[in-house]
Amino acid sequence: MKILGIDPGTGRVGWGIVSHNKGVETFVDCGCFETKVNSELPDRLALVYNFIENIINLHHPDAFAVESLFFEKNVKTAIDVAAARGVILLVGKRAGLPIFQYTPLQVKSALTGYGKAEKSQVEFMVGKILRLKNKIKPDDAADAVAIALTHAFRVR
Repeated sequence: MKILGIDPGTGRVGWGIVSHNKGVETFVDCGCFETKVNSELPDRLALVYNFIENIINLHHPDAFAVESLFFEKNVKTAIDVAAARGVILLVGKRAGLPIFQYTPLQVKSALTGYGKAEKSQVEFMVGKILRLKNKIKPDDAADAVAIALTHAFRVR
């Protein structure tokens, strides 16, 4: 099973693909899509939609795992990220993929066993689980891979 993990955003969308086969997880691909900071929100959302649709068409995942929002101090940022997340969920739905949503606490718990783990601990475990020689960069891509792994662990 191929799992596409998404760390949603308007400026940066992290994505990561993990293969889950008989209890063994393997890294497939990842990256970070960026939109221009001063672009209008509808334009940014259209770019995010098209990008995620292209990733789905390129990799043909079997499952779609997206990080749930957590409270943001900056309300405008939270609203924009929520809009991007909605567009991302729509892409997955229109592609006919089963969609799974995980909170940051669930991701941290799944990978480290501790829901309040530091980002560095999660990144360490991603590398260890997938037997990677190098740290995944940027952070948004690493977060997306962690989300995909969380789903892989859920279906074990």
